[in-house]
Amino acid sequence: MYLTKQRRFYFFLSLILVILATSLLADYMMPFGPYDQNLTMALRPPDAIHWLGTDRYGRDMLSRTLAGARTTVCTALAVALTTSSFGAFIGLICGYHKGKATTILLRLTDVFLAFPSMVFAIAVAGILGGGTFNAAAAIAAVAWPKYTRLVRNQVLPLRHEYYIEAALMSGFSPLKILLVQILPEIIGPVLITAALDIGTIITEIAGLSFLGLGAAPPAAEWGSMMSGARNLLQTAPWTIFVPGAAIFITVAIFQLFADSLRDLADSKTTR
Repeated sequence: MYLTKQRRFYFFLSLILVILATSLLADYMMPFGPYDQNLTMALRPPDAIHWLGTDRYGRDMLSRTLAGARTTVCTALAVALTTSSFGAFIGLICGYHKGKATTILLRLTDVFLAFPSMVFAIAVAGILGGGTFNAAAAIAAVAWPKYTRLVRNQVLPLRHEYYIEAALMSGFSPLKILLVQILPEIIGPVLITAALDIGTIITEIAGLSFLGLGAAPPAAEWGSMMSGARNLLQTAPWTIFVPGAAIFITVAIFQLFADSLRDLADSKTTR
């Protein structure tokens, strides 16, 4: 059973690496420029030249989808890394120290957790204005509290362990205890949660762009591409199915990878 879970983990890990390589090397894989217009080839269905068809301006859908992978996936990874690191840092402090500052931080996380994340992200993005960076900032602003709560709940029972008390008696500083003694114990759940979050962040980035609060046309971003093609669903369905399929497949792979990572971690713990 453990070997089966291990093979499943490595299978989805290989798919993740393929997605990351495609995102980073998109410039070398595009058959055409993602912004090159050719109105004589507008709304052409998939054929031998344009494998995924063209949009209303004659731009190659495959090239734009690859460019969108770079924008959407790389932005989602950056947001997941930022929110998990910041939230985990605050959680370590709140779990190890007591006092008014800790109480204020915890109440602040409660305020953020009280609102639906997507609704709050839409409000923040609306205040900041459009753009990929502002959309990422809006999502990051509402995604970090879950890591704070997760890490704090992991740290609280560790504060009174014998090896923590021994480290204190040995003269370890609180920062060294947090980074050397406690962080390795709680990093697993943080990584699993971050992996689960990436798919959600991709969906939220695409959703904000679809609503006009993220990447603006003519940017090659999956949500923006779907928004620009939503009135072509009946006449040129590939213009909306292609970026939609890219979102679905990418999110599904990240979710399945996170599930396999969690199963593998549970199996190791059981063993």
